[in-house]
Amino acid sequence: MKKIKGNIFQKKKFIISLIIMAVVTVTMCFLFKPLLNSTHFGLDLEGGFEVLYKVDTVDDSKLTDTMVTNTYKTILKRIDVLGVSEPNISIEGSNKIRIQLAGITNADEAREILSSTANLTFRDVNDNLIMNSDVLTSGGATSTTDSTGSPAVGLSVKDKDAFYKGTKKISNMTNNLLVIWLDFDEETDSYSKESSTCGTSSSNCLSAATVSEAFSSDVIIQGNFKQTEVDSLVELINSGSLPTTLTEISSKTVDASFGTDSLNKTFIAGIIGVALIVLIMIVLYHFAGLITSISIILYTFLVFALFWLVGGVLTLPGIAALVIGIGMAVDANVITYSRIKDELYNGRTLQNAFVEGNKRSLTTILDANLTTFLVAIVLFVFGESSIKGFATMFMITIIVTIFVMFFVTRIILRKFVDSHYFDNKVNLFINAKKKLIPNIEKNEKKIYDPFRTLDFVGKRKLFFAISIIIIAGGLIATAVFGLNLGIDYKGGSSITIQTDEAISNTALNNDLKSLSLEATNIEKLSNGYEIKISDELTKTEVIKTADYFEKKYTATTDIGVVSNIVKQELIKNAILSIILASLGIIIYLTIRYRFSYAISGIISLLHDVFIVIGIFALCRIEVDSIFIAAILAIIGYSINDTIICFDRIREEIKNKDKEIKTEEELKDIINYSIRQIFTRSLITSLTTIVPVVALLLLGSHEIYTFNIALLIGLVSGTYSSIFIAANLWFIIEKKNIGKTKFKKSRWHDYIDHNEMQEVKVKGINS
Repeated sequence: MKKIKGNIFQKKKFIISLIIMAVVTVTMCFLFKPLLNSTHFGLDLEGGFEVLYKVDTVDDSKLTDTMVTNTYKTILKRIDVLGVSEPNISIEGSNKIRIQLAGITNADEAREILSSTANLTFRDVNDNLIMNSDVLTSGGATSTTDSTGSPAVGLSVKDKDAFYKGTKKISNMTNNLLVIWLDFDEETDSYSKESSTCGTSSSNCLSAATVSEAFSSDVIIQGNFKQTEVDSLVELINSGSLPTTLTEISSKTVDASFGTDSLNKTFIAGIIGVALIVLIMIVLYHFAGLITSISIILYTFLVFALFWLVGGVLTLPGIAALVIGIGMAVDANVITYSRIKDELYNGRTLQNAFVEGNKRSLTTILDANLTTFLVAIVLFVFGESSIKGFATMFMITIIVTIFVMFFVTRIILRKFVDSHYFDNKVNLFINAKKKLIPNIEKNEKKIYDPFRTLDFVGKRKLFFAISIIIIAGGLIATAVFGLNLGIDYKGGSSITIQTDEAISNTALNNDLKSLSLEATNIEKLSNGYEIKISDELTKTEVIKTADYFEKKYTATTDIGVVSNIVKQELIKNAILSIILASLGIIIYLTIRYRFSYAISGIISLLHDVFIVIGIFALCRIEVDSIFIAAILAIIGYSINDTIICFDRIREEIKNKDKEIKTEEELKDIINYSIRQIFTRSLITSLTTIVPVVALLLLGSHEIYTFNIALLIGLVSGTYSSIFIAANLWFIIEKKNIGKTKFKKSRWHDYIDHNEMQEVKVKGINS
């Protein structure tokens, strides 16, 4: 009777848990659409205009941070005129300003308004010009106080004679107001219309000051100002009187139809990729895989929520980061599930195997994700434009991975484990074969020992030889042919034409000749053509080229221009990013593990980088700016996989009751460790590669290079983690055999003895 009641109770707990989970899942699905709709889309998804300006002084004076900042604020004020709801404007380096105007339809108008020099003028109430900014010292407006101690604006006068004549003229007028304007437009601006809005952000009228007498010295503009109003007025006056010029060094226009097409393709590819991951997880881990699949919904929802909270702008690389992040996030569950299955095959009960498996996987997951996070930070700091969007999404996916795929999924599964419903259904729960689980009470020994005949260390020379041949071939191809650099790294212009009309390469070359241009490469796309030219198109040439193809082929065009200045900056940042990411990983692994692990890990990472570069050189695949994002993503993924292998080796060494005295003992430990993680590595590689292949086959052309680099890197990273990294570590460490150096770091020793324990919360997991 007790058994019947127990079974009924188990089923009730099981059904209640399922209902709660279903309700939460459906709720998130309903909330996802409004969350996605409120997310800001980048140019490549919404269309628009992007331009990068170099800020210079008119004379030979030194450009200061204040000048750049005030120019930035002037541009920001001008963007208001364009009616762009969510402009993205940022200062890059010490002398560059990048502006992204998503959704704008008239790029020519935007370029004209943004690049014109700030024009500060002093006028009377009838809008007659009295003086311009030449009478003031450059950047001479300051925040000060009047005789009563109230906030006021101080003006440093350079041309005292002109200022005296101007103020004298105003003081003799009946309505003696000196009206200060920024970018006064004779057709639309008038003080009679804007007297009530003067001084507000909606007006070009900055201030109207009463002039009772003529001045030939520095003056103070006083009134009922708040300090914030004074600061704003100072910035605007200075921006109008700055001797700065804006030189366009790169630009990009994206038609809205391009953005919609790219979004649709990438969205469909992402859904297919995630659906395949869900199918793989359910097939491989049954009910636990189903829980992971549901966790993916929560994971995606939280990623978008955090991205929205930080004000991120979603781009094609950002979506790619999300889809790839899902594949890498599932890795956390695969690590845990593999550990649980290991404990079951050691003869533990499901409850004990669940607790022990989660405990043993925690530090591995944290180490793997923290090193990847270091790479994402480097990518964010040194990346530009869409690469920053990729890095932002990458960092968010890592944070959410640790929270959802370990803690949340763990709590959900714990509810089902505690229901005891799966006690005798371990195959249904996690695909563990019951016949392979030994009965400890009957003194049965462990049965499950996969790949027991594989000797990974013994075949190390073969594995090294394969890598050396591939890398050497790639290096020779790079030396002979060089990399096929895109315009991001060699300068020039890219013209993408979207049209239903079939055009031959000969016809396109003739078209370019009529425009006095010459193509270096013409590529047929699914819905048009991409033309690369070595010339940097001017603003006039961009407009002329777009008009030409629109009139002749009824085509929409996407034109990007990259100058030599931008090229040099990208190359410098690319090299610096890889160096800093590698140093960060070395430092982390040295502190967390040992220096021998760090060196082995970095060499295996460089192995992956060289293989990707070599294959790109050999196959003449174009290298663009997002290629570096792919390289750093590969570094993050590869070290993630390598750490899991190192962690298992270190654990087996720790479990040895005696000191390792021979090479054979060390070989056995490494071989056993690799055999234990071999299946897991293949599964996690598969779950990451599947969405990449989906994006490669079905996604947007704009991220093709990124996806092909990532695919090569993922395959290489899996290979190096299993066959290269551990063998390199063996070569380094075998000389320490018998020297009692196989010890844990202090940090790891602390974590081992103070394992993170699951907190018991009444009503949740207890």
